[in-house]
Amino acid sequence: MEIMAQVEIGKQVPDFTLPSGEGVPVSLRDYRGSKVIVYFYPKDSTPACTQEACDFRDSYEAFQGSGAAVIGISPDNARSHQRFADKQQLPFVLLTDAEHEVCELFGVWQLKKLYGREYMGLVRSTFLIDENGVLVREWRNVRVKGHVQQVLEAVRSGA
Repeated sequence: MEIMAQVEIGKQVPDFTLPSGEGVPVSLRDYRGSKVIVYFYPKDSTPACTQEACDFRDSYEAFQGSGAAVIGISPDNARSHQRFADKQQLPFVLLTDAEHEVCELFGVWQLKKLYGREYMGLVRSTFLIDENGVLVREWRNVRVKGHVQQVLEAVRSGA
């Protein structure tokens, strides 16, 4: 998959296809006609990522009621996703982006620093795509507390 530019608010998001935790390919185009929340998280079963996934899980019916699907994406493999989804009873799909192609498309694969060490990693971020595949909102460098509620409010307000 060749990626030219990063996504931009007000522009069509290029289609992408990634394997789910069940190993089934899932494409963004499969969700046309629905709003889609695509959230990127660094690692399955870590404290902040588990909290974020559970917050999305706990608000899942509200998202569905507002006509929105939820997709989680991280570099973890399908087996890790499956274990994580089963353990946390996640009702939405988790996709594997092992090559970071979709992460790069959304501009969330970045140079990070921890304890003076630099490394490439995923920056927790969430994106709202409308029914026509256009990016309408983005939340970058997310803090987990209260975040899912902000996303839900944006979905409900139509923004």
